[in-house]
Formats: sequence, structure tokens, C-alpha cells
Amino acid sequence: MRRVLVSLCAVVAAVTTGCAGGGDGGDGRARQDPRPRPPALTWQQELRVADAQQRLTGQCMNRHGFTYREDRGLTLRESRPVRYVQDDVAWARTYGYGGRIEAKGLRVHERNPNGTYRRSLSPSRRAAFDTALDGGAGARMLTASLPGGGQTRKRVGGCTEEAERALYGDPAEWYRTGKIATGLNALYGEELRKDRHLTAAVRAWSRCMKEAGRPFADPRAAREAVRTDTARLGAARADEAFAAERRTAVADATCARETSLRAVATARETYYLDRLRDRFGEDVDTYRHLGRRAYDRAVRIVPERG
Repeated sequence: MRRVLVSLCAVVAAVTTGCAGGGDGGDGRARQDPRPRPPALTWQQELRVADAQQRLTGQCMNRHGFTYREDRGLTLRESRPVRYVQDDVAWARTYGYGGRIEAKGLRVHERNPNGTYRRSLSPSRRAAFDTALDGGAGARMLTASLPGGGQTRKRVGGCTEEAERALYGDPAEWYRTGKIATGLNALYGEELRKDRHLTAAVRAWSRCMKEAGRPFADPRAAREAVRTDTARLGAARADEAFAAERRTAVADATCARETSLRAVATARETYYLDRLRDRFGEDVDTYRHLGRRAYDRAVRIVPERG
């Protein structure tokens, strides 16, 4: 469903959601890291930073003589990311796995007023719009190396760069460290998927789901089954499909709570991240420091979504 992380290497998104503190070794014993870690942003804070970036971008585009609309099509509660472990029973009871939120988001994207506005411009004004927004074809390229190998690039310039600079200070450093911090799972994903502590917790979750009349091997299998059933029932039976989605999601979240799946997943991902601290700790800490700086600035620019 919407933004579901489909591999165990992104179970709790520890790098970006602040799973701090020492992990434990393979035998379960705690291991302390003497270096303090700056806290990562919560998803609510990340959303507020993104909204602030839109606000700053819009103000900049207005100064260049263009219209730019902010996208706030989803409420704060609707914007909650659905991760591999979803243990919020109340949220699941209301939104299921977020299937209808995903559909709503797609509709908002398709009706993006900025795209409509851009298409309404003359070719010369459209080119000017692009240049004002991100520097256009002549914008400089940022390059970042990925932990698992290879590089990624991003064009930066115009109002987009101005907004990022106002929030993060150095867009290039934010981009570089961000690609490292969010790409570390490429280095431990296979080990995490096979981790005996995590696989035991997933088996416990599966037994709980079987007892609830929903025999699935893991949370991904449950969500894929819901997606398949929703597509099979079609628009004519959308309400029936959504009711079934919510029932499965509630069972999923309930079993995740009863088996402490999130706690186990968090501890195991932290353990594997700890082993990479010597190589990447400084970059991860820089990324988090820049994110915290951006959030501190964002709270003075936009309110939190309702």
C-alpha cells in the first residue's frame, strides 16, 4: 500500500527516524557506543520541513513573477508513512493500510496546479519558469556516492536551491550526507533479513495472524494480498474491499503489538547500523544535524498540518 517498505532492510527506517542508542550484539547483549548521536527527525518533523521548503520556494517564485501553489492535499494524520511494521491499531481501524490515502494522493498529484499553470505558459515563459524553479537546463549538478557503490546526481539551482539553502545551509552537503544516511541498508539488508532475532519475531507475528484467521508469512504478504483483493473487487465493490483492508490491517497491527515486532526490528536494525559507525557515523550525524537545523527554521515558517 502507500509507501509500504517492502524489504526488511527498511523495517523501521532507523537512519531517518531516529532509532538511537546502542544496539546489541549477535548474542543479544547490549553494546554501548560512547559517541553521542544527534536525534533524527520524526516523520511529522520531516513533513513540516518539506512544507517549509514549499513555502520558501513559492515565495521565491512569486518574486520572479510566477504563481506557485503549495501541496497540502493530505492532513497530518493521513501523511503518516506506513512502514513494514505498522502497530497503530487505531490508525489501521480508520485507514487500513492507507489504500484510500494513496488513491487520494495520486489524485492530488494528477491535478497539481503547478503543472497545469506551467503548461498554460508560452514556450518562452515556460523556460523562464523552469529556470526560476530549479535553474533550468544550465543548473549545476550535485553528485553523491552511495554506500553500496555507484553515484547519484541531482540538478540544483533557482528557487529550489534558495529554499534548501535557507533551511539546510549547504544543499550539497545535505544531499551528499543524505544519500549516505538513507542508503546504508544496502550494506546490511541481507543480513537483517536473515537475522535470527528478527525472523523469530516475524514467525511469532505470523502465528498470531494465523490464529486471527489471516495466515500470512509476514507483513508484506498481508499487504500484497490486500492489494490483490482490492484490484480484483474493483471500483464497484470498493467499500467491501476497504472494509476487508481495514480488518487485515487491524489484525496486523494488533499482532505486531502483541509480539513486540517493532521493538525487535528497531533493535536489530540499530545493531547493524552500529557496526557501520566507524565508516559512516560522521556523515550520518552531519545529516541529522542539518535536518535538525532545517526543522528549527521550519517551525518559524509554517505551522504543523492539521
